[in-house]
Amino acid sequence: MPEKQYKILNLLSIKSKMKTIYILAAAILFLSSSCKEQSTEVSTNDVMNSKSADGSSNSSLPDIKFEEETHDFGRITQGEKVTYAFRFKNTGGANLIISSATGSCGCTIPDYPKKPILPGEEAVVDVVFASEGKSGVVEKSVTLVTNCEPSTKIIYIKANIIVPTSANPSELPTAH
Repeated sequence: MPEKQYKILNLLSIKSKMKTIYILAAAILFLSSSCKEQSTEVSTNDVMNSKSADGSSNSSLPDIKFEEETHDFGRITQGEKVTYAFRFKNTGGANLIISSATGSCGCTIPDYPKKPILPGEEAVVDVVFASEGKSGVVEKSVTLVTNCEPSTKIIYIKANIIVPTSANPSELPTAH
């Protein structure tokens, strides 16, 4: 066998052995790290439950209380934009933070306080409803994400959207 072919075969053999050594080292490292005893202790400082096992409540959490959770705009004309201010109070013992407010569709747009609401303080969530292209009875919702427990709160709006009739007789449908 020529010397050049012998060197190539020898290099391939060395690479194969090195690959095997790396794989074995990785497997040993993985197995030795997974055999360590895992700590299952959780600090009570990391968990804030609203109620403990004995039924007592944790008053250091914020709590959001709305004056009304559903507002009915009644009859509105198609195309109108209407607004309602949902008033609420933080009745808990810690600052209330609203991290987001999302309408159930693009026609329902909430505006919420971006600053923390102190315990005992009142604030509003303004909801704008655009009725363009809608008709009949509609119900929409706004989902608030807060630091309360539970973390989500849903408020609702309703409206009966009346489609205006045309005053121009040429635009009215004709009977055949």
